Amino acid sequence: MATIASSSTSRAAESQAGQPGLIAEIREFWQQFIVAAFHPYRPEQHYMRGPGPAWRAKHVPSSHLHST
Repeated sequence: MATIASSSTSRAAESQAGQPGLIAEIREFWQQFIVAAFHPYRPEQHYMRGPGPAWRAKHVPSSHLHST
């Protein structure tokens, strides 16, 4: 989950940037929102579903495989 936070800038920084504070803040919010909303990494697609055959071969006791 991404967090989008806004921060206020000083009047000197606003005059140097050439944009009014409110417009710059709205623009920054939407830029961060778009990056967070459309980020291509989806961790739920990479979760393992459980132990696989290699884990079972290593951890299952071999006594039941050679029962007589």
